[in-house]
Amino acid sequence: MKFIDLFAGIGGFRLGFEKAGFQCVFSCEIDKNCQEVYQNNFGENPFDDVTKIEPDALEDFDVLVAGFPCQPFSICGKKQGFEDTRGTLFFEICRIVEAKQPKVIVLENVKHLIHHDRTNTFNVILTSLRNLGYNVTYQLLNARNFGVPQHRERIIIIASKGKEFNFSRLKRKFPPQLRDFLDETGNFEILDKSEYTLIERPKLQESGLLFVGYRNKGTWKTGVRPNTEHLSRVHRQPNRIYSIDGVHPTLPSQETSGRFFIYIPEKDMVRKLTIGECYRIMGFPKTFKIHPILGESYKQIGNSVCVPMVEAIAKSILNQNLLSNQPNEPQIKIPEYKQLVLFNY
Repeated sequence: MKFIDLFAGIGGFRLGFEKAGFQCVFSCEIDKNCQEVYQNNFGENPFDDVTKIEPDALEDFDVLVAGFPCQPFSICGKKQGFEDTRGTLFFEICRIVEAKQPKVIVLENVKHLIHHDRTNTFNVILTSLRNLGYNVTYQLLNARNFGVPQHRERIIIIASKGKEFNFSRLKRKFPPQLRDFLDETGNFEILDKSEYTLIERPKLQESGLLFVGYRNKGTWKTGVRPNTEHLSRVHRQPNRIYSIDGVHPTLPSQETSGRFFIYIPEKDMVRKLTIGECYRIMGFPKTFKIHPILGESYKQIGNSVCVPMVEAIAKSILNQNLLSNQPNEPQIKIPEYKQLVLFNY
């Protein structure tokens, strides 16, 4: 059960697949700071440039995993898609797949990839994989359904030889609360009560988020109607405050200052989420060695993947026997009378 880790970042995919029993035989990551973290945690310095990989020189592998660059498709970026040079790196994946023909391909990207360029970008990706001889399925998955308190939606594409991956067989968990992942002691950055405003009657959202207030700063200076200044604060993510009785919003890679503020009701206190807590709500172990520069660490965790979600995918690949190259199993319908007999029994 071997896999290669492309666009590896700091190794979120690797952690999840190794926990499921897979062996990583090759990794690739061009960012020097990520390479440093990867080396410190896995004892391996990733190959740097994916465009220079010679597929014939790679050891045979069963699964290719790749969190290919999301900036060209993200709502936080310029959304240039394949016009961005990073967007074309998807075709480097296709080049390696065509040569090595792994049994399974697992790709991860931002939610907006589905809608980019009126779905044309996404259709090109799916068609490219199908033309390489794969059955392709995809689904929008949320980290909050895999044991971590973070509302983080990502599109997962799984291409396989033989039978398709069945997302309904993924083992999900009931969303936990943020409070169960916090440090009890530490050098916390606590806000003075004059620095924020709590709203009345906060309501738990369907996403699991419990928005309770905002910081009293950073309002827009132009284009704001009278008496709506507080709305400009609310609409800026670094100003928002969420209760620990819900989940946390998506950790973005752009917030290198780590301005994630949480409200602790029993202490009537607002404080900043620590860097260790950020890694914890992404499913990284406490023993994981992060980058010494704090801003770089915030950026790296925001660019990473939810480890428990990846682990669940890896285990489901095994449970669904996708590495056997067997054709799709026929769907057997149980006659209605037998269903009644089973039910009565």
